[in-house]
Amino acid sequence: MQDQRHLPQHPDRLWNDPESKSGYDVVIIGGGGHGLATAYYLASRHGITDVAVLERGWLAGGNMARNTTIIRSNYLWDESAGLYEKSMQLWEGLEEELGYDVFFSQRGVMNLDHTLKDVRDSRRRVEANLLNGIDAEYLDPQQVKEICPIINISPEIRYPVLGATFQPRGGIAKHDWVAWAYARRAAELGVDIIQNCEVTGFLKDGGRVTGVRTTRGIIHAGKVALAAAGHSSLLAEMAGFQLPIQSHPLQALVSELYEIIHPTVVMSNAVHVYVSQAHKGELVMGAGVDSYNGYGQRGSFRVIERQMAAAIELFPLFARAHLLRTWGGIVDVTLDASPIIGLTPIDGLYVNCGWGTGGFKGCPGAGWTYAHTIAHDAPHPLNAPFSLERFVTGALIDEHGAAAVAH
Repeated sequence: MQDQRHLPQHPDRLWNDPESKSGYDVVIIGGGGHGLATAYYLASRHGITDVAVLERGWLAGGNMARNTTIIRSNYLWDESAGLYEKSMQLWEGLEEELGYDVFFSQRGVMNLDHTLKDVRDSRRRVEANLLNGIDAEYLDPQQVKEICPIINISPEIRYPVLGATFQPRGGIAKHDWVAWAYARRAAELGVDIIQNCEVTGFLKDGGRVTGVRTTRGIIHAGKVALAAAGHSSLLAEMAGFQLPIQSHPLQALVSELYEIIHPTVVMSNAVHVYVSQAHKGELVMGAGVDSYNGYGQRGSFRVIERQMAAAIELFPLFARAHLLRTWGGIVDVTLDASPIIGLTPIDGLYVNCGWGTGGFKGCPGAGWTYAHTIAHDAPHPLNAPFSLERFVTGALIDEHGAAAVAH
């Protein structure tokens, strides 16, 4: 965990008297990437600095510490492309804006094709990306090999490489440093960050939320924003409404440290695995979402074993790599594999959830649009299509099979 001396703490700004009128303009529940980004953009873009970020554990200790680190914007549907491309543009200036090195590396992201259906879908997605002004290329197997020399493109393997999409601007960043960068700047702008503060209930006056009950007392608020990945449905039930999401463990692992040999990010939707190499040298590999609902932050060996067998066929060089650790992140998954960012049925309460495997890459864009929504009590055009109401109207943004979503 990073040095906490960069983060001024203000535990005195907690109120235990339920009759007290003191509080914050905005309380954000969740001290991960989305919650901290939202706090920063509220302060820097909208001048709202009377903000508290509440984290039940330690800063960035939830899903922010258990993600893929992959950044891309090559989604099929216009709505998704707009939101993730805004996030990509923010990523490209993030280190300069925050004055903090987050090891953002635009080494490219490659999505492999193993079947003719994969090829057709990928070519369609490349053309859609280009129409939306997003960088995208289609590669034949030899071009795949030129960009990533260690990959096996033999036609004899179980999942032969028939081609791939490639987004050169995609890449990775160091996930916990991203959270600390946002936290540091938000704190400098006056935001309070309160750790070890679990929300246990909501205060209401009629149909409006007026604060939260926590393990450290009552905190009054003009507005409350949910940004707690994996636990949004539990918080929504506390507040008195339901979300159309399910929580699942998402599997990943890292190897011991090795010399840098993997030049890009390679993903395969057909076998649902991704492989990249972190700045220090560990191989970062991920597998699928467990089919069962759960909140376990641990690796499922059954899932990992199957996915790693496929990964080793694509990368025979990794067969002798030593496993360092496995884990499971908890992801919220909606019916259409797209997030929810917007208002809720309760006045003064907002929600940001349902990102599935897209949460890390969406941190800047989610925080930027969510801050606008909270400040104006209305969505920005980029997140307006991602409202809760779409599950009633049927205007879904179905990225399940559309965007080669391996992560």
